[in-house]
Amino acid sequence: MKGISWDDYRVAYQVALDGSLNQAGKTLEINHATVLRHVNRLEEALEVKLFIRHQRGYQLTDAGSVLMDELPDLIAHFARLENKLHNVEGQISGELRITSLSSFSSQLTPALKTFRDKYPGIRIKLLSTDDIVPLESGAAHISLRAGPKPNGPDLIVKNLTKLATQYYVAQSYIDRFGMPQSSNELNDHYWVLPTSDKYRIPFIRHIVDKINKDKIIFQSSHFPDVNQAVIEGMGIGPVSVFQASQIKNLVKVPIDLPQSQEAMWFVYHKDLKHSARVQCFYECLSEHLSDL
Repeated sequence: MKGISWDDYRVAYQVALDGSLNQAGKTLEINHATVLRHVNRLEEALEVKLFIRHQRGYQLTDAGSVLMDELPDLIAHFARLENKLHNVEGQISGELRITSLSSFSSQLTPALKTFRDKYPGIRIKLLSTDDIVPLESGAAHISLRAGPKPNGPDLIVKNLTKLATQYYVAQSYIDRFGMPQSSNELNDHYWVLPTSDKYRIPFIRHIVDKINKDKIIFQSSHFPDVNQAVIEGMGIGPVSVFQASQIKNLVKVPIDLPQSQEAMWFVYHKDLKHSARVQCFYECLSEHLSDL
């Protein structure tokens, strides 16, 4: 089996994921002919067909299914190897992949700029998501998580800061509808809240249990959408205390509502414990948040 390169496997795997040469080429940013050449070369070297070609795209053969089963672990191993090799030199350069809650971006972005200004050899890739991205996959170097302290035998976890959230309303809403002065008046007002998958969050659950559902006039699974709806005066909703302090004409609702104070955790894999990039970013981010 001479002539097989890692790129042949990588390209064939992308074709399996995307289902077509054209889409795989777009994902990998290479042309259609190059994708086909990698696939043909791999099949010829292995002497086995990985795909069935037809008008609807490329479907996996039994051998192709084995490829799909085995390659994700190999890709994760290569990503970890890449991380370790990058960290041997201890240089503050290369790509730094970070996952973060989308609602935390307003606090994170200034720190990212400061970090880049200090270390111009760094390239930052930020994935904003409420989902937990497994660090062992190599998809990210650092995860910024909120809530209970993350646990895992291969994780290093540092307490980064507190995230305080309260309910706010825009002055434009107050001018039209007034402000609730007690819990008895909650159903006299309109609410903008996250979707039901976020109802488990205590400060969301507290409100949902006290109001009629027809008073929730806007919902989104994306917290920044909820924040913007509050800012635009659509209704009362949750906003981080930090973000509210940066926005004019937002008023905290003066009734007995629970204030959320969750921890934000800085999480990375133990393989990166000697990474200069990770440690320097932690110091930069910690310093930035301490000044807020």
